[in-house]
Parts: sequence; C-alpha cells; structure tokens
Amino acid sequence: MENQERYKKLNKYLKEKFGERTLKICIDGGFTCPNRDGLLSTNGCIFCSERGSGEHIKSSQSISSISENIKLQVQNYFKSYKAERANKFIAYFQNFTNTYDSIENLKLKYDSALIDDRIVVLAVATRPDCINEEICKLLNSYKDKVYVWVELGLQTSNESTGKFINRGYSNSSFTQAVSLLNKYHIDIISHIMVGLPNENLDDIKNTISFLNKHNIQGLKIHSTYVIENTELANLYKKGAYAPITLEYYFEATAYILSHISPNIIIHKISGDAPKDLLIAPEWNSHKKWIMNGIEKYLKDNDLYQGKYY
Repeated sequence: MENQERYKKLNKYLKEKFGERTLKICIDGGFTCPNRDGLLSTNGCIFCSERGSGEHIKSSQSISSISENIKLQVQNYFKSYKAERANKFIAYFQNFTNTYDSIENLKLKYDSALIDDRIVVLAVATRPDCINEEICKLLNSYKDKVYVWVELGLQTSNESTGKFINRGYSNSSFTQAVSLLNKYHIDIISHIMVGLPNENLDDIKNTISFLNKHNIQGLKIHSTYVIENTELANLYKKGAYAPITLEYYFEATAYILSHISPNIIIHKISGDAPKDLLIAPEWNSHKKWIMNGIEKYLKDNDLYQGKYY
C-alpha cells in the first residue's frame, strides 16, 4: 500500500463527489442544548465549553446574521486561498444541538444558510435524542438541492462512561436515531472520543464493535482534551483525570481505522482544541504531529482502514 491512502479521507471524497475542492463553513446558529437549558441538565457534557464546539465561531443571533456570516466566510476563503480558490462549500451547523428547535425555526435557519448554489452540503451536528420523524422529513426536503449529512455524537458505547460524562442519552437513543435517518437515506457521521475518563483500549474496541452494527456513512475520531471552564478541567486540576499520551492516541486511532467498515468516510482523526483555552494534553495543539504520527503508525504496522473489519 505504499502509494495508496490508508483510510478514506473526506477531502478526497468531496473532490470526487463535487469535482473540485469543497471547503467547510462553520456556523453557530444560536441553538442551545437540552443538556444545557435545564431539560436534561444545566451542566452539559463534562468536556463541553460554554460555547459548545466551535468556541471561536461568531454567534448568529438572527436568521439574517446566519446568511451574512456565511457570505463573510466565503469572502475570507477567497482571500486566504488565492492559489486554489474554492467555489463549493459546506454549510456546517456546529455549535450545540442544531436540531433542537421548532420545525419552523429549523427551516428558517437551514434556508438562510443556502445563500446560493456554491453551498453544496448542508451538515447538521446534533444529539441522537434530538432526532425525530418531523426533523428527518425536514432534512430530507433539502436533498434535491444539496447533499445532506447529520452528525451524531456517540462518544462511547460504554453506558457507565456516558453517565459519567453527563452525555444525557443512552445507546438505544443512538440506535433509534440511526434507524430514523436511515429510513430517509440521510447520511450519518458519528463522533467518538479517545481518552474519556476511566476508559481504555477495551472500551474503544467495544465502541467500534457497536458502531459496526449500525449503517453509518462517516466517522469523526476526537482526542479528549481539557479546556478552560469545563467540568473536565476541574477533574484535571484535582488530579482526578489524566489525559492520554500521544503514543496511546496513535495506537487507539489505528485500532479504530483498521476495524471500522472500509466503506465509511473518515471526516476527522483528531479533535482541534482552541489553543488559547487548551489546558492539556499539550500535544493536542500540534496537528501535524498527530496527522503525521498516525500515518507513520499505520504504515509501520501495515494497517489500513477495514483490514480487520
């Protein structure tokens, strides 16, 4: 496999699908989360900051501001990527739970993201317990205009860990959400995390076994990092949580890739912590170390996606 990629990378998949480079525009649509607004909890997951993921994305407090922020980001891409300008973009609703609202408001927000035909993907990050039939019907209605995918946090299949990290939903919620989205042929990208408190490689193995029983189309692999103003930061400062080593992350990620279905598109192989908020591990701020290290680990051990699927 000297000259072949060892796992299916998102950039290549999108280039093949759309015929050219396709870039992601991250959107804070002004959503909240049932794990934040008091429906389930007010604390959120222990690793989640006050802004959810995408801590530095400009918040969009109105429908019109979503469109304006997207237009601004498109303009900025044109300035930043002069060597190879992108003409196609992903509208990615990232922060918090982007299906947690009325159907009417969801439609207004999703509609506002489709500023013109340069937006070729509508991507929506959410929780499994915030997927229902009506939401699936709404998402399905966009499929004749754009490619639609939904990102579902799983993080782990260990129910005890799920409770410890205050995830707020069970594995069965994930299974039900996948089943509903499958019914409408909406692509699913699952999130899993390496290095959660009290977990080891056996937990990773169980999570991948669990995922392989579901019809998903993409995977994001996140390293667990500690950032300011989170419950995980409190645990870390009290000595109750120790981050994983970079070497362990290579081993765990290689296991995931070599045991996951070879048909799944790998959207990410590391979490990107905001550097000004990162407490630990220090290696998380060196993306090239992580990317190059995983590639080397796979090559040195003759591993590739789906080898042991």
